[in-house]
Amino acid sequence: MLFSGVETFLTKEGATYDRITISGAFELPLAMELLIQTGKYNGVIALGCVIRGETTHYDYVCGEASRGLANLSVDYMMPLGFGVLTVENKQQAIERADPNKKNKGAEIANACVEMIKLKRSCKLVA
Repeated sequence: MLFSGVETFLTKEGATYDRITISGAFELPLAMELLIQTGKYNGVIALGCVIRGETTHYDYVCGEASRGLANLSVDYMMPLGFGVLTVENKQQAIERADPNKKNKGAEIANACVEMIKLKRSCKLVA
């Protein structure tokens, strides 16, 4: 559902995109860095969902994914849509991801597209 919101938004914007699937939120920073280093993309969007469990594992995964993605964005000056939902339960995830409800996918895609436009206006990208 989260990707559906992103896909619809990017299609309306006339943007092209690739969809790459990986297994976990903790792996997102490396996956995004590998994509950034190809030089093929004007921006990247990281999507995922971490649901709080009974241990502190949630805190480590969320914190490291957030830190890693933020660092990549700044280090590479790459527009990066942060779409890792951090929720208490499955219902919250569905509510946020559903394009007919909170549609966080479209919000995330919009933020990334706006950052690409800002970067271009600063003459940092052709």
